[in-house]
Amino acid sequence: MFDIKVLFFDIGGVLLTNGWDRTSRRLASDEFGLDWDEFQDRHDSVSEDFETGKLTTSEYLRRTVFFRDRGFTEAAFVDFMESQSKAKPDSLAVAGELAATGQYLMATLNNESRELNDFRIKTFGLQKYFSVFLSSSYLGVSKPNREIYSLAVDVVQYQPEQCVFIDDRELNLECANLLGIRPVLFTDADQLRVSLGELGVTV
Repeated sequence: MFDIKVLFFDIGGVLLTNGWDRTSRRLASDEFGLDWDEFQDRHDSVSEDFETGKLTTSEYLRRTVFFRDRGFTEAAFVDFMESQSKAKPDSLAVAGELAATGQYLMATLNNESRELNDFRIKTFGLQKYFSVFLSSSYLGVSKPNREIYSLAVDVVQYQPEQCVFIDDRELNLECANLLGIRPVLFTDADQLRVSLGELGVTV
């Protein structure tokens, strides 16, 4: 059986809904009466800097929304952004059970802008489950870049084959697997239990 020591969890799509994905942006565009194509083009031009911590939320919004006068405030828009985050209770229950065993180093490995990432960690009490938070906005590099997986392994100080990465996107898992990290494709909490069990990680 595998000698698993570290469990890396993606956040958006696994533990919580996605924080600021295309669906959320489309909803914001409709809610605030934005020109969708213009908004999306501007988002695409700055999204990498936003996710890797080079832009604050305020700077991002000045580039994408408030480059002209609007009939709503930045605070109202940020409130809407934050409201898109919802918990996935079944997945959080699995994480809680794993954390309670004390057998694994529990870590997150996700792409997220800094302030939204901080909001999600605090709002959903992720500190109860995880002791290490490795976000693209903290590390300055995003999935599926090879460097983020190398940094993650360096931080936890285990061999890649002792690490499991749980994500809902196959490309992210493929790139982690190239480094030797064991991939688990997430679809739902029941499947997650089964997939982890096959690696000797039982809850």
